[in-house]
Amino acid sequence: MSKVLIVEDEPKLAELMAAYLEQAGYEYHHIDRGDQVVDYLKNNQADLMLLDLMLPGLDGVEVCKQVRQFSGMPIIMVTAKAEEIDRLIGLEMGADDYVCKPFSPREIVARVKANLRRVELDQTEAPKTDGFDLDADRLRATYKGELIDLTTVEFQLLQLLIKEPGRVFGRDMIMKSIYTDSRVVSDRTIDSHIKKLRKKIAVVAPELNVIHSVYGAGYRFENND
Repeated sequence: MSKVLIVEDEPKLAELMAAYLEQAGYEYHHIDRGDQVVDYLKNNQADLMLLDLMLPGLDGVEVCKQVRQFSGMPIIMVTAKAEEIDRLIGLEMGADDYVCKPFSPREIVARVKANLRRVELDQTEAPKTDGFDLDADRLRATYKGELIDLTTVEFQLLQLLIKEPGRVFGRDMIMKSIYTDSRVVSDRTIDSHIKKLRKKIAVVAPELNVIHSVYGAGYRFENND
C-alpha cells in the first residue's frame, strides 16, 4: 500500500485530503510545519508528498529543494497561487505536479494515482545508453558512474528521450508521455524541464551535449561524441 505524506497547515483541509486518500486505499501521514518534513522523510518511508506552498517554519518551495537533495519521490505542490510563473517556479524547484486551491478532493486523489502510476510504469525498464545508466526502480540516473540528481519528471523525460536515440519528440508527445492525466501543460513547462535536465547532465559531464533542440519540432537524444 502506497503512503502519502500530507504537508498542510490547514487542519480541515488536511483532514479532507486524508479521508479521501484513505478511502482510495492509501496510507497517509500528516505534518503541519515545513521545518519538520526533512527529518520525517529521513527516518520514515513515503511514496509521494502533497506539499502546501505556504507553511509555517519553512515554505513549500524551500522544503521541496531540501527534499530533492536526497529523494526523487513524486512531489505535488498544493497552492493558492495560480499564476503561470508560480507554477514554473514550483516545477523548477523540483516539484512534479501542482494543484491549485480551491480544488476537488477527487482531483487530489486522481493526481496522486497518476503520479504513482507513472513511477510504477517507469520501473519496468532500465535502459543503458552511451555511458548513461537509468535505474527505474530507484529513479536513479548516472553517467559513467556519476550520479545525476534528477526529479521524477526529469528522470522520466531523460528515459523517454534515451529509449530512442535520434528520434525527435515533439512537445505534445512529451506532455502525453510524462503527464498521463491528460491535463494541459504549456510548452514553457516542457522547455523548463529540458533546461534543467541539460544543466544537471552538465554538472557531471560538462563536455557532453546529448539533448538537442530541433527547431519547430521538439527534442532528441543523440550522443555525438
